[in-house]
Amino acid sequence: MLSPGAGKTKTARLWAYVRDERPWASQSPPAAFYRFSRDRKGEQPTEHLEGYTGWMHADGYPGFNDLYRSGRIQEMACMAHVRRKFVDVFKSNGLPVPEEAIKRIAKLYAIEKEARGLSPENRAAIRQEKAKPLFDDLEVWLGAQLPTISGKSELAKAIRYALTRMKKMRGYLDYGFLELDNNSAERSMRCVALGRKNYLFMGSESGGKSAAITYTLIETAKLNGIDPQAWLTDVLSRIADHKITLLDELLPWRYAASAA
Repeated sequence: MLSPGAGKTKTARLWAYVRDERPWASQSPPAAFYRFSRDRKGEQPTEHLEGYTGWMHADGYPGFNDLYRSGRIQEMACMAHVRRKFVDVFKSNGLPVPEEAIKRIAKLYAIEKEARGLSPENRAAIRQEKAKPLFDDLEVWLGAQLPTISGKSELAKAIRYALTRMKKMRGYLDYGFLELDNNSAERSMRCVALGRKNYLFMGSESGGKSAAITYTLIETAKLNGIDPQAWLTDVLSRIADHKITLLDELLPWRYAASAA
């Protein structure tokens, strides 16, 4: 974000929140929601999620801790972040331990492919039968590797991170409406990264807030399988005469249903 008067830029933030329940056959439409802020303080997600109660898939950012301490929100950690650290270590040294960790994690994801699209009850049953033994073995195996390597190595750091996060990942084994990773939200940041390469910076805080609104509209349309330009063209042609109490009729999933 441009810093007026200083002739410099400062790092601001875009936060992404995604609801996508299609993997467990829910009829609720997917949606993405973005918020802009000047900083990365934990008070930002606390304000964004005020009033929300339930589970939240997220990375290990400490700024979320106040949400978890409140008791309103239960944490579900992300296996993709765990896997990524082992991939980075394997690329740098090619050691067999990170390679084996990656293979074991791949087996968990193979089970997720089998469970995708089923009801929460069926997904939980499949995970209990097939994923839980693999998950338990992975946790025990990682713990056994740690004493055999240098505690200061990148591999040791990856293992310690994995063991910490896996404790907060077990919820997915019991609840079929949870996912193994946070990739829905991770994917929602690609548009931000791509845009940043093109426009370089936000011109102001108001510009950042406008960008967050724009991303919310466009990415939600894309999640619902519709052309954002076509949907926004339709909305802009109708909204002036549309009752404010009936704005939900203009939402992307309503457009998708009418188009179908």
